[in-house]
Amino acid sequence: GESIRQAKTSLLLALGRLKPADRFNVIRFDDTLTVLFPSPVAANSRNISFAKQFVSGIDANGGTEMLPALLAALADATPNDQSHLRQVIFLTDGAVGNEAELFSAIGHKLGRSRLFTVGIGSAPNSYFMSGAARAGRGTYTYIGSADEVAPRMAELFAKLERPVMTDLSAHWPQGANAQTWPNPLPDLYVGEPV
Repeated sequence: GESIRQAKTSLLLALGRLKPADRFNVIRFDDTLTVLFPSPVAANSRNISFAKQFVSGIDANGGTEMLPALLAALADATPNDQSHLRQVIFLTDGAVGNEAELFSAIGHKLGRSRLFTVGIGSAPNSYFMSGAARAGRGTYTYIGSADEVAPRMAELFAKLERPVMTDLSAHWPQGANAQTWPNPLPDLYVGEPV
């Protein structure tokens, strides 16, 4: 229906914004899982064109099993690579039921990745989507209608393209009893305060 069309439009917009220095992959999920490339690939015209054809052919079938897709997206074959900021965009139009298991997976598998969640339509659980983004040092974007897809995704990608500082931390004087929020601290992006 409309949600899958919005999701595909969002993903096509994302692919169109990739720069030659970027690397990417696409993971399609419902109650099954397809990882397009064995590992992230260069954002050259051939790979982007192949990915766009793949995305255009996606249909909504079955339920929404997020855990295998989330684990596949967070799997990082090069966890010590500091040459790229690893940003995972988790886009869904489906409901979330196993929140505790998903939060646990994020806590154990996030590593150096940043997790940005995008919920499309009324089905996604905003409690989970915003909590997952917070735990993943990212943000949550909600898209309620088809006319919001382009501006909301453009807003998200403009931010993702311009990180200012990463791996922020707060240090308090010894003996100070302080709590920080958000915890963990997210990265700092142009025009967006922490």
